[in-house]
Amino acid sequence: MVGTGGENFSKTRVFTVFFVLNYLFYDKINKNMLFCGVLWMTLLKEDFFARGAYYAAQQLIGKWICRRIDGEIYRFQITETECYIGNCDTACHAYKGKTARTQIMWHKGGVCYVYLCYGIHYMLNFITGCEGEAEGVLIRGVKGASGPGRAAKAMQIDKSLYGESLLTKDKIWVEDDGNKYDFTESKRIGIGYASQEDQDRLWRFELKD
Repeated sequence: MVGTGGENFSKTRVFTVFFVLNYLFYDKINKNMLFCGVLWMTLLKEDFFARGAYYAAQQLIGKWICRRIDGEIYRFQITETECYIGNCDTACHAYKGKTARTQIMWHKGGVCYVYLCYGIHYMLNFITGCEGEAEGVLIRGVKGASGPGRAAKAMQIDKSLYGESLLTKDKIWVEDDGNKYDFTESKRIGIGYASQEDQDRLWRFELKD
């Protein structure tokens, strides 16, 4: 019994020391991983964002948006997304062609598309797919903040992140905690201007409780 107790104490001490060191020297120890409890958080790389918006929107559910603000890192779990697919989707900003605001949508996947909605709320989108495809995923909610405007405000998103890369750990990036999350599918919100066919598409994805 004494030996077992000592072994458990030793393991706990080693775990605690490793966790503290990893937390303190996160950026110096490993640029791609964070030890969080018993999970490794991995950085989503270019190959993830190279996939189409339809699949990326589903697979982003449960992932963690990371924001570096004033030297501190804050993490927000994605709970709701919508996908928008190029010039075949009448709800997509790219449908009517390239403009000064939307030109970033034609960039290859892995950058941010941020715009101001109704002059009030910023909206955060991740561009996906290959260069020239003009696809993207709207971040509609994170844990504790439902709705794209509130989510963006919680993450301190503004126009300065327009075109920002998601592939470096500078201002914003996305991490995977290794878990698989169930989600629901439903119609997108606030696209009454789109064709009925596009309004009826089940391209909104929400984390199940």
